[in-house]
Amino acid sequence: MGMSIERKIVLAFLCTLLFTSSAFSRISRYAVNAKERTRSMAAVKANCMAAHRVGKIVLAVNNNGTFGKGFRAGADQDCFTGQSVPSCEYPKGSTLEYLFAGAFWIGAVKGRDTLVSVGADGWELCEEFFPPDQDQADLFGTGMQYRSIIDPSAPAYDGAISEEDYISTYSDTTIVGVCPDFFNSRPHRPLYINVTERSFAWSYSYAEDFVLFDYAIRNIGNDVLHQVFMGIYVDADVGFDCFNQGGQCAQDDLCGFVHALPSPTGCGFVDTVNIAWTADADGDYHFTGAGQSQPHPATSVTATRIVRTPADSLEVSFNWWVSNQSPTLDYGPRERTKNRDFRTGGLGTPEGDVNKYFLLSNGEFDFDQAFVATIQPTDTLWAYPPQDQVDNWATGLDTRYLLSFGPFDISPGQTLPISFAYVAGENFHHDPDNAANNLPNNPEAYYQNLSFVDLGVNANWASWIYDNPGVDTDGDGYKGKVRYCNLDSVFARTDTTIAGNDTLIDTVWDYTQVDTIYYEGDGVPDFRGASPPPAPTFWLEPSLGKIKVRFNGLRSETTKDVFSHVIDFEGYRIYVGRDARAGSYSVVESYDIEDYNKYVYNPRRVGGPGFELLEKPFTLQELRCLYGKSCDDETFNPEAYTVNNPFRLPGTDSLFYFTPQDYNVSRLGIDTKIVKRFPDQPYPSNLNPDSANADELTDDGYLKYFEYEYEITDLLSTVPYYVNVTAFDFGSPESGLPSLETSVTIGAKSAYPTLTQVDNPNKPLKVYIYPNPYRFDADYRDAGYEGLAQPNIASDRLRRINFANLPPQCTIRIYTLDGDLVRQIDHNVDASSALSSHDTWDLITRNTQLAVSGLYYWTVETPDGRTQIGKLVLIM
Repeated sequence: MGMSIERKIVLAFLCTLLFTSSAFSRISRYAVNAKERTRSMAAVKANCMAAHRVGKIVLAVNNNGTFGKGFRAGADQDCFTGQSVPSCEYPKGSTLEYLFAGAFWIGAVKGRDTLVSVGADGWELCEEFFPPDQDQADLFGTGMQYRSIIDPSAPAYDGAISEEDYISTYSDTTIVGVCPDFFNSRPHRPLYINVTERSFAWSYSYAEDFVLFDYAIRNIGNDVLHQVFMGIYVDADVGFDCFNQGGQCAQDDLCGFVHALPSPTGCGFVDTVNIAWTADADGDYHFTGAGQSQPHPATSVTATRIVRTPADSLEVSFNWWVSNQSPTLDYGPRERTKNRDFRTGGLGTPEGDVNKYFLLSNGEFDFDQAFVATIQPTDTLWAYPPQDQVDNWATGLDTRYLLSFGPFDISPGQTLPISFAYVAGENFHHDPDNAANNLPNNPEAYYQNLSFVDLGVNANWASWIYDNPGVDTDGDGYKGKVRYCNLDSVFARTDTTIAGNDTLIDTVWDYTQVDTIYYEGDGVPDFRGASPPPAPTFWLEPSLGKIKVRFNGLRSETTKDVFSHVIDFEGYRIYVGRDARAGSYSVVESYDIEDYNKYVYNPRRVGGPGFELLEKPFTLQELRCLYGKSCDDETFNPEAYTVNNPFRLPGTDSLFYFTPQDYNVSRLGIDTKIVKRFPDQPYPSNLNPDSANADELTDDGYLKYFEYEYEITDLLSTVPYYVNVTAFDFGSPESGLPSLETSVTIGAKSAYPTLTQVDNPNKPLKVYIYPNPYRFDADYRDAGYEGLAQPNIASDRLRRINFANLPPQCTIRIYTLDGDLVRQIDHNVDASSALSSHDTWDLITRNTQLAVSGLYYWTVETPDGRTQIGKLVLIM
């Protein structure tokens, strides 16, 4: 059936080493896999495998249309770090694997042919997507690019989306060394598809359990691709150290599909999640692997959630099957009306393009694998499964699934998107004997002992990061789908109506507190996680030996978090550095509001009685109103109530204790040197400055109430200082989300602590230069006056002569004693800028040569013709 005699002999030999129920098990797959890799590497491709490691899930990605390391095409090491790569380890460091490999599939009608291209198919090991040749790879020579938002000063920061981005391209145009079609032995026929794949990962607690994938699929051929269907194929293999366990992990996997789960936003709402999942059937509570002295339970679950498709109204299919070379064990569910002869003798594995396309496009949602033994001959939807193996299938085997959608057309040159998340969830299993007691005959009871809670929360976060709820990304006024949750209501009145002989009484309630919850975005991708409040707008006002920092926190203090829907502003920090590197900055002052976390005793807490953090922080005023004698009770001190001395709510059994959120440096001008510029200014009548009263605004149009200032003193006037003001939030303590802070380096400003024309508007300052003389042997660089944070630039390109006390607009000219112009510098800086009085000459002439030793003179001329003159000396 299209397989060479040599390949059949190899497979037959290997199959004698395996369980009778696992002819397509991992041992045989690994051996054949090595042979296929050798062949496909004949053309030197820029193959690359890398690992997402920043989160709790560690996932391998490849640049050949696959993820996980089972279908890798190159070396078994991370092509960026050289480290070994788990396929999908969860949680990180556990050596528990939750994926053999996954792959991208796409099928279409092209002319009169039905064609499919796959990253890999998992049994014939036919790979049909390849990265560029090595000489066409990116500048790093890896065939993949790495980006990250972690370090704004690093080259990888530009264009980064997450803490760990991997970007690669691959196409299906290669036919050399590609498997022929299974049925007619014709060579592989490409669709001529080019894919740009981006994958993103974060370390934040709300985003550490998934990796987001974003594909751009481009038709690079000359023909329209009709009836296109795309899909994600997954072969999980769950267990401890699976790649060293001889294939045993594959033999007890179960999969299924979840349409909806209770919303983590509460209020009784249900979210549509549409996730295909795979887990170990019994959690491996009792299984001891090869060379292991004790079991390593695999109690988590992984899943695929599609978060973006090329169109809203598409057919979605979920198909699972058990692959086996023995036709009696090769099985997948089929609807009666869609039952199909695969021409292989089996009912599961889709050999050849025609069968792969059938699964991509059949619009079928298979029942969950655990229910296969419950399908009856009288079932009107599902074909009756072969009964001699249903118990094996229902208790877990080497299961795969395909989650697919379509149809749509792709014209030549057109690019279409697909985005999905590979998501993990903990605590899926919590009963060691659940499978033994309930499978195969009682799957309903089995499901009652499974928990999809963590998986559902993580799947929702993946969707929210892809498309932020409540955010109008494209500016068209639509923020996404919204729900209204009634938090409180009061009795209003009773309406009585006489209708014939009936008296109708209607009780009317006023909803006094309704929470508006955006649960889906506007349909425009954001790929953005929870973020801190916006950084304040700030200005630097230098003077001799000082820099005054003025900032306005309107946006910082009034912007709601896009996920929690609350204003989570906590405070500000002021940083100073000698150069622009993140490591150069130090906190010189901070401010944060006085608030406290309230821990509540829960005798029914999961894991045993104890205190829980359930709400956002409370201000001191709020706590005094709730638990003091009155809102003005200054004797109520939250810090007096600790875990060993909790507060008991009078008349109840409720116990609380309180801890400060951050340092509570809240008294402006007392325990922080940050002060309000207008301390007596009341809260504004309108948060839109354009609609506020004139007496509420500064001279430059900002709301006075949000104006602050801080003075940095004892500074050298001859060197620049870099300053930034950040805003931070209180995170989400109840869910473990840490405080988030704006970037220390993004938006930073520099200034020289010297006089500016603003200080002397009616009297021009006397311009001076330094160092003068300039000595080439003075080691200014080593002393920190030149070239900070620029170790890779030659010293002769870092030399600087500084001009200070300049007018904001002037022309600097340097001449030889003979009157030849050496260099002209046009200084044109807004007078409000902290750098308006300073400029530099790099000792490079107008002919781009390094100036030589000698005596020069300089002039500074303003637009109105006023000129200052001086001398300078260069000593080699």
